[in-house]
Amino acid sequence: MQTPVTIVVDALGGDNAPSVVLAGAAQALRDDPQLKLILTGFADVVEPFAAAAEMDAVQSGRVEAVATTEAIGMDEHPANAVKAKRDSSIVVGCKLVKEGRAQGFFSAGSTGACMAAATLFIGRARGVARPAIATVLPAPAHPVVLLDVGANADVKADYLLQFGQMGRIYAQRLLGVKAPRVGLLNIGAEDTKGSQLAQEAFALMQERLTGFVGNAEGGDLLGGDFDVVVTDGFTGNVALKAIEGTAGMLFDQLREVLSASVTRKLGSVLIMPGLRQLKKMLSADEVGGAPLLGLKSAVIIGHGSSGPVAIANGIAATVQSVRANMAQVVEEALS
Repeated sequence: MQTPVTIVVDALGGDNAPSVVLAGAAQALRDDPQLKLILTGFADVVEPFAAAAEMDAVQSGRVEAVATTEAIGMDEHPANAVKAKRDSSIVVGCKLVKEGRAQGFFSAGSTGACMAAATLFIGRARGVARPAIATVLPAPAHPVVLLDVGANADVKADYLLQFGQMGRIYAQRLLGVKAPRVGLLNIGAEDTKGSQLAQEAFALMQERLTGFVGNAEGGDLLGGDFDVVVTDGFTGNVALKAIEGTAGMLFDQLREVLSASVTRKLGSVLIMPGLRQLKKMLSADEVGGAPLLGLKSAVIIGHGSSGPVAIANGIAATVQSVRANMAQVVEEALS
């Protein structure tokens, strides 16, 4: 039997919240009988959901509503909003984790606000200089952990070393990779390529990081030669969005090509099941969210455009991180 886990879910996080968040939360409860949720958000959003769950034989006793009076928008300055809106769904959610009422936090809201609140209230794990946002790229050969993808635009060589250590642990514990191959994102494979920072990081990782196999170029991200790729948050975020945008554009163009004539439409009927399978495999919804590694508890940040499936998968990813003791393992490794 799986271990019971309690997760805080920000009911107001995301472009289409709260409806998709509530739908995803309901699905997550159905998928995991040992899951309990605490929903933070406006009273008229979270309290009816909790009341309805109480009337359900399967969900009874598994949903708690914690009403808040504020929400942090996607366009607000993250740090300022966290300081000013102490009764927001994100801040209250992180405080509940700090108080021990839950073991993890999930939100599809403002990435910056989630990071600021989680760092301030949940706190960094012992030995961690900077938490990093990791994402699992659904590469054709096997999943690839890319970090940092937005938490730290400016880094030092020892930060990148630590990102590599955390990414390696994540690949081992969550993805089941026995001996993760770690690469440093750079403009060339040679150890003399790149900026001064990249060269310093290369030397440091080569000396101190188990599993480091060298530089990874942009074309290597989905190629299968690396299990973990390390970079700064600015570069990682650009790379991630470039991949997502390219994938979306290719599927749109393919749809236009296949619908251009009657003959192509007939042919598309034969290949459509395979294309749907490929699209699902490459979809960010299947991953559900990006873990913020290096904190004292599990924190997963979902995409702002998440639908119910992505929300459910993001909650499941948070639960998985808790059950794998990711936060504790990272702390033990780095301290």
